[in-house]
Parts: sequence; structure tokens; C-alpha cells
Amino acid sequence: MNPEFWQARWQDKRTGFNQPEVNPLLTKYLTALNLPSGSRVFVPLCGKSIDMIWLASQGYDVVGVELVESAVQAFFTENDISPKVTEHTNSPNNKCYQGQILGQTIELWAADLFALTPENLGQIDAVYDRAALIALPAEMRLKYSEQVWHLSRNISVDVSGNAPQILLTLNYDQSERNGPPFSISSEQVQQYYGSHYKITELEGKPSILNAAPELAVTEHVWLLSE
Repeated sequence: MNPEFWQARWQDKRTGFNQPEVNPLLTKYLTALNLPSGSRVFVPLCGKSIDMIWLASQGYDVVGVELVESAVQAFFTENDISPKVTEHTNSPNNKCYQGQILGQTIELWAADLFALTPENLGQIDAVYDRAALIALPAEMRLKYSEQVWHLSRNISVDVSGNAPQILLTLNYDQSERNGPPFSISSEQVQQYYGSHYKITELEGKPSILNAAPELAVTEHVWLLSE
């Protein structure tokens, strides 16, 4: 899966993964992260998710990364935020859009997640992954999970250096439909994250995949912690 794939999805408005309302599983389980007010939440592959506005409304700063710059621009336009835009000269494809809403800072990077460093993003206190892992094919997922761990561990306020994560996944018979979103099993979650986190399943419930409503799908919420 290459950048052109996602550029085309946004250009053609095939963005069913971009929900029009705040994800109810985020509102239900955010407290599991035990975050003090003012904490900084990292949202990888964030698109223009309205979830980031909700996080700001709860008193949290947000830092996101999105490969498609037009999605980042749309986020600020649609939420009436005038961002400051910084282009990093050492990485010309990396732009940082930063704005304020509800007294909180939202900083979105139009960049390749794998090209960023902890120094780029700054302190990360927690990670919220709603649609990132499930957007990636199998051969990219371990590299992705390791990169998110790397970006959030070195400067986390956690004693051992691992910022906790809320991870949402889907599980269905992959032979009946190819992703994205891809099916992720509990064994795969263990494979991708077990080296660095204690993994707790908070909920598993039936769900519907809009692109294939006939599929039997379950949605799972995972807490990745110490």
C-alpha cells in the first residue's frame, strides 16, 4: 500500500473511515488512560477526525500525523481554526500545522509517520489509534507498532517510558473481504504489541462494516499499558 493509494481515496472522497460523529468507544474508555488535564494525546494516521476536537474539549492537547496534506487542511478549515504552518527544511515533505481550539493546542503533521522522530513530536502522554493499525496491510503492521512505540516512549512521563494506548480493531473473516480496514485477531495484537505492553481487552462487540454490511464483524477495544 503506497501513498498514492491514500491520496486517491481522499481525492475521490472514498473516506468512509472518517466518521461524522465522535467515536462512542473513545468517550466510553478514555478514562482508562488515567490522563491528567493538559496531557498530550497522539493520534496516528488521524485524517480529519472529529475525535480530535472532542479530545480538546476534554482538556487535552492533540498531536496527529496524516500522510495526505489535504486532509490536514480540511480539518482546520472545517473546524474554523487558523493554523500556523511550519515546513521543516531538513524534511521538505513534513509540514506542521498548529492551531488552538477550546484552549487546547492541536498540532497535525502532514508527513510520513515513519519519517518522524520523537524530537519532531515532543512529549506524548497517550496514544489513541482508531483507524491506523486496521488501515495497514499485514507486512506493515509490526513496523508501524514499533514506530508508534518509539515515537511515544522516549519522552513519555510514564515511569518506564511507555505511553499507554487505546487501540480499536475489527475482526472478521478476511477471506470474505480484503481490506482496508483489515481484520486483526487477538493473536496479532499480541504479536504487534506484546513485547512492550500489557494488553487488556476492554470490550468486544458486534459491529457493522459499511462497505460490507453482510459480514459478521466484531469491534474490539484494547488498553495497552505497563
